[in-house]
Amino acid sequence: MSDNHFIREAVNRSAETAEDHAKLTGMVAEAGTGAPTTTANEEAGPSDSSILNFALNLEYLEAEFYLRGATGQGLPDDMVGGTGKPGEVSGGRQVEFRSPLIKNIAREIAMDERAHVAFLRNALGGAAAARPRISLDHSFTAAATAAGLIEPGEVFDAYANERNFLFAAFLFEDVGVTAFKGAAPFISNKTYLDAAAGLLATEAYHAGVVRATLFSEGLADESVFDVVHKISAVRNAVSGPADDDQGLGTKEEANLVPTDEYGRAFGRSAMEILNIVYLDPHAGSSGGFYPEGLNGDIVQGTGPAAG
Repeated sequence: MSDNHFIREAVNRSAETAEDHAKLTGMVAEAGTGAPTTTANEEAGPSDSSILNFALNLEYLEAEFYLRGATGQGLPDDMVGGTGKPGEVSGGRQVEFRSPLIKNIAREIAMDERAHVAFLRNALGGAAAARPRISLDHSFTAAATAAGLIEPGEVFDAYANERNFLFAAFLFEDVGVTAFKGAAPFISNKTYLDAAAGLLATEAYHAGVVRATLFSEGLADESVFDVVHKISAVRNAVSGPADDDQGLGTKEEANLVPTDEYGRAFGRSAMEILNIVYLDPHAGSSGGFYPEGLNGDIVQGTGPAAG
């Protein structure tokens, strides 16, 4: 397949509307020629609806992960329908928490993620994407195997204990922060931008709480730092060429807040986020936590286009 054909296919898969298609095509042209291109409204990027549906797909995953761990139940039926192909969730069950602190963290984050799904579905109305098929079992095993946490053929159960649950939460939380940060420049509606800023702040709080809790666990068991480093390394390897993912540091020198040299959180493009949740830098449009891909039209990672 030629590079030009692949780019055309990527644009087609990443454009929810004709307007999105024109915007993305313009972005590709600008990248190839170095000449700035514009559309009628001077925007460059997918529509707000496309971005919100992309965020909704990610929030479905986080909500199902936390709700099942904290309560034993996932999202109710009236919060999962919509456009696209609906899917079931495999895996997930209530964790037997020993620590009241971690139990409360899990419950509060679960309620926040449920609220995020409700907000995005309400904002999108009839255009809201249905919950896609989600894996909370085989996906974690694949991620743990890639990170070297388990041997091939072994199983990693994110719900077996609170330590495993925290490791799995760490895999998700930094991804959520970088996804909203990366999407912010493309949101044109100020109301949606304000809402996205609020969601970003909440995800950052979540990530900070998870990172701080894992650091505390590491003070009692230094192997925690090694596990977190390996998870971070896998995210870094599959997301793309940028070397920006960060672990927790060490017992002697913490790295609780992953930032750049100016103290800023970094963002990821939609393709980089998809590579992570598909668990493959060449995943294309499905895999990992989304065995049949996302719903909506921002679904293509950096792998070869199907067909």
